[in-house]
Order: sequence, then structure tokens, then C-alpha cells
Amino acid sequence: MPDSQNSRVAVYLDFDNIVISWYDRVHGRNSYGRDRQRIIETPEDPEIAERLSAATIDVGAIIDYAASFGTLVLTRAYADWSSPVNAVYRTQLVARAVDLVQLFPAAAYAKNGADIRLAVDAVEDMFRLPDLTHVVIVAGDSDYVPLAQRCRRLGRYVVGVGVAGSTAKSLAAACDEFEAYDSLPGVPRVARAAPREAGSRAPSRAAGSRAKTPVDDAPAEAAPKTRSSSGRGAKKSPAKDAAAAAGETPDFTPEGGSDAPAATPDGAVEAPTAAVVEASLIEALGAAPAPARRTNRRASSTTVAATAEEPGPAPVVDETPEDPQDVATRLLERALRLGHDKDDDAEWLHSSAVKTHMRRMDPSFSEKALGYRSFNDFVKARESIAELEETGHERLVRLRE
Repeated sequence: MPDSQNSRVAVYLDFDNIVISWYDRVHGRNSYGRDRQRIIETPEDPEIAERLSAATIDVGAIIDYAASFGTLVLTRAYADWSSPVNAVYRTQLVARAVDLVQLFPAAAYAKNGADIRLAVDAVEDMFRLPDLTHVVIVAGDSDYVPLAQRCRRLGRYVVGVGVAGSTAKSLAAACDEFEAYDSLPGVPRVARAAPREAGSRAPSRAAGSRAKTPVDDAPAEAAPKTRSSSGRGAKKSPAKDAAAAAGETPDFTPEGGSDAPAATPDGAVEAPTAAVVEASLIEALGAAPAPARRTNRRASSTTVAATAEEPGPAPVVDETPEDPQDVATRLLERALRLGHDKDDDAEWLHSSAVKTHMRRMDPSFSEKALGYRSFNDFVKARESIAELEETGHERLVRLRE
């Protein structure tokens, strides 16, 4: 591997790929595919907003890892930036000097062709910038195997970054070095999410489709069950089964009330509307009623227009600037972790190399601007996370465990 002091690095991010893969990693396999329609149509929905927030990508962790190989010459991210799930990253990507390449999908829910565009740009850069020494590919598709192989044949050191469990083994094998996004410093460890239960579906989805319930499995001659006036969900009990056998109509709401059908006067069973489900939940929780919102795609134009005029919840934006001292502390910790991870045998790192790495990750870093006479004083002030050793003319630093 070339010397990191003279290395020049190009970073290519298939952003849609990494965002979707991390979403599935946090919430369970194929979770993004199940939530895609709601993410596109109602991204401000509290449940969707919470799920997106829990699966937020730490872009800084990826870029800082790439900077540990040398000077970043170019960094490009390929995605459909008009999509709500990607648009929230534009500010922090621009702040890290990432070039945003806009890709529109050819059809609804189709791939945006990032793999082809990214591969073409990367190969062009190999010939246009012959001094490039490293290529970092942030993706997980096996489509990038030919690109990784071509870059290696052209004499570049290829580094891959992908989400564990969503990355093709062939891509990892085609790279000189591969790192899971989950293991990067600063990225929280997540346990594999359990599959979502049918009873936890959102009302907007239950209202538009017929869900299988205990009523569907009941014989045709059985008396239709009705929803109790309280609207509270309860499990079947032997007492209610006995009442049903005696010809009585017990008050019964199947478990997972949002998927339970209601009985009509003529005995037909139909799925409840989102408004009925929401009202039942509000009554069960003792909360004040809120205006129902219809999200059915087949709603009339009048309903859609009325819904569009309803003001959604305003996003909460914390404009309070972070303390520069805290930012610098996190930067030092990440640089030390990356330095130790890259060389397991190096217990101590040269302070000059650590400072150089920190300047690569954040060119605006300056210990003097923070009020310190030297970088060693800066490290000494953070003795809770770093340990400094001064032997002769050498200044060595390591992460304090």
C-alpha cells in the first residue's frame, strides 16, 4: 500500500444503496421495500420520520475513514436528491465538499442507474488523474466487481465500504481492502431487527387492504362479531367463546385492532377506515381527538386537495452551533481510533501523524484557534480520551481505553 503521506484518494458513494442497506440493517430485511411508498408519499408521518431518523447514515464516518488513506482529491455521491430520504443529507454532504450527482430514476421505483454512471466516471478519472493512488467505493452491489477489478489492474489500491449483511461477497473479494460501515469509528452498533408483526401495521396501510383476521377464518354460519363501543382491543377469552356458542354477540375486538374488520348490518365484513382506527386508539389512550388524515392513493381529487392544504408538522431544526471544543474532541477520538484500526501492532501513534489525519478530516481544525499553544497541549487537555508520551524529541499519543 502506498505511503499515506503521498497518497491521493478518490471516493465514490452509491448513496441510494448505502442508505437503503442501512435502513434494512436497522429495521429488518426488506423494511425499506415495505415502507417505500409511505416514505415517498408521507415522509412527515411520525412513524416514518422516526424510522428514518433511527437509520440515519453518518456521512462523516465514511469520509473520515477514506481520509485515513491519504489526501481526498475528489468525493462524489450519486443519488436522486429529490427523494425525501436523500434530501436530508444534502447539507452535511455539501459541508464536507462532496459533489452531488443527480440521478433521476427512469420509471417509478426503478433503479437510478448509479452503478453505470459511477463506474464510467471512475474509469475516466483513472486516466484523467494518473496520480490517484486509492479508490474508495461505498456500495454493496456485485455490479461494482468489474469496476474494482479494473481499478486494480490500473494500479490503484481499491477500498470497499458497505453495510454488513447487504454487501455481495464477490465485491469484498474484488477489493484490496474492505470495511463494513457498521465497524467504522463513531457508527453505533445495532442488533439485527426483528421482523415487523402484522398487528403493528400503520392505519393508512390497513385501511387500503383487506387483512386476514380471526373473523375471516370463522364459519359462514357463525354470528358476525361487532366492535365494542369502547373500541379497546382485547384477546379472545373462553367466556366470550361460550357466549358466542350460546348465540350471543359478544363485544370482541381482535388483537391488533388496526387490522380488524368491522361487521355491517347485512353481515358483510369490510376493513375499517383509518379514521375509525385512529378514533379507537385515541379513545383507548385517553387522548384528545385529532383530525383524521386520509392517505389512500385512490382518494378523490377533492380529498387529496384538502389533505394537501393541511399543514404538516414543522421539522424541528436545532440551529444552536456546537461547541468547537466538543467537535475537536470527537475529531481527535475518531482519528486515534482509525489510526489504531489501520495498524493493530501500533500501540502508540506519532502526534504529527494524528494531527495530519485530523487536518485531512477537517481542514478547518487548528489547535491555536481553540486556545492552545501547541498540538501537544491540545492533547493533554483531553487526557480522558488520549494519553501523551514525550520521549526525547518524539511525541507519541494513543487512545485511552
